[in-house]
Parts: sequence; structure tokens; C-alpha cells
Amino acid sequence: MKVLGLIGGMSWESSSEYYRKLNQAIAQKLGGLHSAECILYSIDFNEIDLLQRQGEWEKAGQKIATIAKKLENAGAELLLLCTNTMHKVADTIERDLSIPLVHIGDATAKEITSAGISKVGLLGTTYTMEEDFYHDRLNKHGVKVITPNNENRSELNRIIFDELCKGIFVDDSKEKIIKMLQSLKEQGAEGIVLGCTEIPLIIKDEDSPLPIFNTLEIHVQTAVNLALS
Repeated sequence: MKVLGLIGGMSWESSSEYYRKLNQAIAQKLGGLHSAECILYSIDFNEIDLLQRQGEWEKAGQKIATIAKKLENAGAELLLLCTNTMHKVADTIERDLSIPLVHIGDATAKEITSAGISKVGLLGTTYTMEEDFYHDRLNKHGVKVITPNNENRSELNRIIFDELCKGIFVDDSKEKIIKMLQSLKEQGAEGIVLGCTEIPLIIKDEDSPLPIFNTLEIHVQTAVNLALS
């Protein structure tokens, strides 16, 4: 089993899900008392959030790249960045690494194309929904992306940062997201990418009128398969 290096804390609410699901997946595949061999570095998310809002992406990338190198030096053989948004700086993180970064966008795109779907609705932070880095990664695999309108993108971003990242789950917010899913279906989406690792904390398969691609679970399963290969 390869040792997984996890960069978490963005937010710790979803990072705890990564840890739980990684161990469950390993146990399911290997049986007995097997669990994941992993090293977790949990970042103070307030620092990253501030850099995001200031547009200081290079500084944020360098900070995470330093942590990634620490994990490699500690014995990690595969790296997981436990967030969608910060894959915007994946190139910076990979620059000085000798171990593979398991890219959440590539893993998700492969799952989408395997399902025979070519057009998806994307939910996430405004950074993920509005900037090119995530769209381009899916487009590279032949997947077309649509997002909610501007008002809904802003509201979803508020829900993520003001509620979900803090472990706050509000029924009204869940209903708003479900309405966004329905709207994306009406715009021609064939599936929904939960492109923020906090959204699956409140939205489940049964809440969606379309197949859901839970990026957290996809990321975990891809990493487990690589760790055991």
C-alpha cells in the first residue's frame, strides 16, 4: 500500500470526510482491520481564504507547495489536495514534487465520461464556477460545463463559506441548491458535479434530479485504487 499525503483543512469539515472515507474504502477492499496509510497536514483555512479573496493565488500556491514537499519528505508517495478550488494552483504545487498529485478534476472527468455523459452542471465556489482552471480540466476530457446564473453562484458561494465550512446546515439553503440543480437540468445538463467538497455534506444523491458526481468520493476512490495498485 502506498502512503497517501493529504493536504486538508480547506475546510476541516470535508477533510474529516476524506479521512473517514479513505479508511472505509481501504477496509472494504482489503478486509480485516486494514486502514489507510496516510499523513494529513491540516491548514489554517483562514489564511488561505484571505489570500483567495485578495487574489494572491501565487502566494497561496507557494504555501501549499511547501506543505506538499513536507509530506513528500515525510514519506508520502501520492498527494491529495482535499479541495476543488485550490486545484487552481495545481501547477505550482506539482512544480517541485517527485510524487504524483492525484488531480480531482481529472478523476472527476474520467468518471463523467465513463458514465457516457458529456454535459454537466457544475456547483462550487465562485472561483471554481467562474474561472477557467476547472472548466478547462473537464473540457480537456470532452465534458461541457454549465453553471448557475450570477445570483445563484453568489448565493452558493455564501452558503459554502458562511455555513458549510463551519458545519452549519440550513434547510432553506439546501432547498436553494436543489432549485439550482433543477435549473441546470432545464438548461440541458445530464449530470451534476458537486465541485466543492463541502456540498456533499448537505446534498445527497436523492436530492438531485440528475446523476451526481461527488468529487470527494471520486477523489478518494481514485486515490485508493492508485495506493493499492
